[in-house]
Amino acid sequence: MTSNNDSPTGTTQLSVPSPHLVSRVFALRFTSTARGARLARRLVAVRLDEWGVPYGAGAHDTVVLVAAELATNAVRHGHVPGRDFQLVLRVTDVPRPVARIEVSDTRTERVPPRPGRLPGPVSGPEPADGGRGLLLVDGLAERWGWHPRAGAPGKTVWAECALT
Repeated sequence: MTSNNDSPTGTTQLSVPSPHLVSRVFALRFTSTARGARLARRLVAVRLDEWGVPYGAGAHDTVVLVAAELATNAVRHGHVPGRDFQLVLRVTDVPRPVARIEVSDTRTERVPPRPGRLPGPVSGPEPADGGRGLLLVDGLAERWGWHPRAGAPGKTVWAECALT
């Protein structure tokens, strides 16, 4: 795990013209391993609790599950030997409380389907390459998608979840 946070707590309060906008950002790189994905999930849970979205709240559980799925997908489908994945958690209060999770990996050729183009629910045993993670994200997040990483190889998969 590597960190490039400006503050020891990883929280950044952005100064903007509107006094009502509060944005908190947590960003870390994790090893592209199952352990890295677990650590990403745990740190998202801790950070949300510190920011006032307590353990056990529906919004907390939703954001943590979505972050876990995106991190796991980065490890399973976006792994490039010797390369990490990055997770960014951003919580904004205006116009309404929303958490945005962004997970970037360095694998360019394996991209998820676009939202709305996911296969139907998988019946029976899980296929060898998974298949349920993005269905969960699609069902839990208000919106999600992906885009190529700017200025680097790979992609960023993101999801937004309401905190109300």
